Amino acid sequence: MAKVIKAHITGNVWKIEVKVGDKIEEGTVVAILESMKMEMPVEAEDEGTITKILVKEEQAVKEGEPLVEFE
Repeated sequence: MAKVIKAHITGNVWKIEVKVGDKIEEGTVVAILESMKMEMPVEAEDEGTITKILVKEEQAVKEGEPLVEFE
């Protein structure tokens, strides 16, 4: 069953740090969001393998919006 990592703030996707197939651990930075000229890393809360990237760099996202899926 796929798990989702969500944006914790409203902002823009500045950089995606993972790709499909990457293995992640708790604390792995999967993306960096930019909000009010500050860069905020989004970290995995669990381990697994990235199965889908749901956003693109420079895309605007809202708090709670899914960024990546992993299993």
